[in-house]
Amino acid sequence: MTKKKELTEVFIYPDWCKGCGICVAFCPSQVLELGPDGKARVIKGKECVNCGFCEYHCPDFAIVVKTKPLLKNYANHAQQGQKAQPQK
Repeated sequence: MTKKKELTEVFIYPDWCKGCGICVAFCPSQVLELGPDGKARVIKGKECVNCGFCEYHCPDFAIVVKTKPLLKNYANHAQQGQKAQPQK
């Protein structure tokens, strides 16, 4: 199964982040970086492939990765009166 970009959003709770850098070091798409304040921040959110490493390995539970709903596909089909099919 291939991972699709732009289907996820990465959220960071800055008050919870201690700046350990685990998420930055192991992100396969370099979505995150440590900011000037020493805390993780999202710099390339559209590059996230939803591997979940950052969320599962954050010792502070400061990162949440959510899948975006495919509402655009369903809205287009609804306007045309067709049954929506999941994107491949």
